[in-house]
Amino acid sequence: MSIIVQKFGGTSVATPAKILAAAARAVAAKRAGHQVVVVVSARGLKTDELIALAKEVSPEPPAREMDMLLATGEQESVALVAMAVQRLGEQSISLTGAQIGIVTDSTHTKARIKSISTERMRNALEAGQIVIAAGFQGVNDRSDITTLGRGGSDTTAVALAAVLKAEVCEIYTDVEGVFTTDPRQVKTARKMPHISYDEILELASMGAGVMHSRSIEFAKKFRVPVLVRPSYSDAAGTLIAPETGRETAVVCGVAVARDEATVSLRDIPDRPGVMSVIFSRMAERKIPIDMIVQNVGRDGLASVSFTVPQDELAETLTAADQAVKQLGAGTVQHGTNLSKISVVGSGMKSHSGVAAQMFTDLAQAGVNLEMITTSDIKISVLVDRNQADTAMRTVHEGFGLSEPLPEGAESDPSRVSRSQIASLPQSELERYVAERLGSMEDIVVSEVRLNDSQSRVTLRNLPDTPGVAMQVFAANALAGVIVDIIVQNVGQSGHSNISFTVNRDDLEQSLEVTKSLLAQWQNTEISCERDIAVLSVHGVGLRTHTGVGEKMFNALSEHNINVQMISTSEICISTVIDIASGQRGLECLEAAFGLT
Repeated sequence: MSIIVQKFGGTSVATPAKILAAAARAVAAKRAGHQVVVVVSARGLKTDELIALAKEVSPEPPAREMDMLLATGEQESVALVAMAVQRLGEQSISLTGAQIGIVTDSTHTKARIKSISTERMRNALEAGQIVIAAGFQGVNDRSDITTLGRGGSDTTAVALAAVLKAEVCEIYTDVEGVFTTDPRQVKTARKMPHISYDEILELASMGAGVMHSRSIEFAKKFRVPVLVRPSYSDAAGTLIAPETGRETAVVCGVAVARDEATVSLRDIPDRPGVMSVIFSRMAERKIPIDMIVQNVGRDGLASVSFTVPQDELAETLTAADQAVKQLGAGTVQHGTNLSKISVVGSGMKSHSGVAAQMFTDLAQAGVNLEMITTSDIKISVLVDRNQADTAMRTVHEGFGLSEPLPEGAESDPSRVSRSQIASLPQSELERYVAERLGSMEDIVVSEVRLNDSQSRVTLRNLPDTPGVAMQVFAANALAGVIVDIIVQNVGQSGHSNISFTVNRDDLEQSLEVTKSLLAQWQNTEISCERDIAVLSVHGVGLRTHTGVGEKMFNALSEHNINVQMISTSEICISTVIDIASGQRGLECLEAAFGLT
C-alpha cells in the first residue's frame, strides 16, 4: 500500500470549516487505498500572535523559550485535525515532532534535521490510522524542543515523505500551484504544470515559489515528487520533480527579491587567499550571501561585490570591515534600495541569446543594471527597487510567459508517480546521497566541474546607463557567439566593467563584434585572455548553508590559486582561474568536498 504525505498550511486550517475540509482530503486519500500522513502548520496567524505576545513579555526572548512557545501552535492544529478525521469516521493519531522522532541540531529557532525515526509512524499506519504530524518542530539530543525556522512545515512534510518513501508529497496551499511569476504582481502569470528541482530551487528563495528552498533541497536529495495543489479546489496543481525528458522551456519563470543590499570591497589585493578571508568572515556570522560578483583585477587590485537581505546589512558591513583590516588594504562601500530580477529555465543550456533578450527588454523599459551574474539556467540582474515591478513585468512579457501553453502541455501532473521517477537513471547527486549523507540536512556538493575550453573578454569604463549590456550581448548573439558566464560589478563614478566568457573557438568573432561597439563609448577599454579555466561547484544547499564559499575559497587559497572572477546562483558557484591551475584546482575542490 502506497504512502501519501499531505501538508496543510496555516490558512488551510484557520477555521473549523477549513479543518474539516483538510480532514476530508486525508480521509478521501485513505479510502482510495493509501496510507496517509498529514503535516499541519499552526492555524492562521497563530505564530505571529505568539511572537507578539512573547515580545510584550520580553523584548529579547531567549531562543530556547521561543521554541517552547511557538511549538504550541502546531500542537493545537494537529489535535484539532485528528479530531476532525475521527468525526469523519477514520482512526487518527496526532503526534508532535518529538513523538514522531524528528531529531535536530541545537540551533534554536532555525534548527536543521539530523534524523527521523519511522517506527511509530509506520506502526500507526499499519494499524489503519491517519497520522497527523506537527510541522515546523523537532527535538535536539537533549530532548529540548526546537523549531525549523521559515518554511519549517514544508521541510517537515518533504522530509517525512523522504524517510517513508512516500508516493508523493502533496502541499496544499492558497494558490493554484507554481506560477511563472508572482500572480499578485502580474495578473497574466501562468501556472506551470511541471517544474524541475533545479528550476524551483533557483526561484524559491526569491518569493516566486510557494515553498521554501530547504524543502526543495530535501525533495531533490531524496527524489521526492512534490505536488503543489490548491486547498480550495480539485485543480491538478504543479508537479516538482526531476527532468523527465520532456521538452523544457527556455525560460520558465521570473522572480524578484525586493529587499536587497549590496556590499562592495574595493581595491583589495588581487592575490590567492583574499576571497578565503572575506568569506570566512561572512560564514562566521552565518550571513546568507546571494549574488557574488568578482570582476577581473587590475594593477594588483581587485573588487568583489555581493548582495545580502536588507536586514542583514549591518552585520555584513561589520564582517566586511574585519576582512579589510585583516587584508591590510581596501575600502568597504554599500548600496540599498535594490532588487534582484532573475529569469530561470533549463532550456537556457541549449539556447543562446537569452541574456541579450533580457537586457534588450530591460533597456527598452529604461531599467539600468547595477550587477549581473549568471549560471547554466539562470540570469540575475540587480536594479533600483523603484524599477523592480517594471522590470519583472517587462521580462515576463518579453519571454512570452503570459501566453497560453501549447496544446497538450497541460497534462495532469498528478499522474507522475514516485515509481516512475524511481525508474529514471540516478544522478551523481542521488548516488552521493544514498551512499554518504550523514545528517539529513547536510550540504550536498554533488559535483565539481572544470571547463578549460573557454576565453574571457573584459570591457572597462563602460557608461553605467541603460542599454549598454543590451548592445554588447545582442551583438554577440547575432554573431552566433554563445556566452557562458557574465559578471558586472556595481558601477563607480558613472562607469561599470563587464566580463564574460565564451568558447575559445568563438573568441575572435566575439572580439570583432564587441570592438565594433566601442567607438560610441569614450575611454572604454577591451581586453581578453585566450586561455582560462572555469571551476564550478554544483549542489544542494549552497544558498541555505553559509559555509560553501568559505570552504571553496579556503581550498583554492591553500593551493595558492588566485580567483579572477566569481559568479553565483542558488545551486552553483563558478570561478575563473588561470588555465595552468585548472586541473590542480579541480583536484583540490574535489578533495575539499569529499568527492575524490
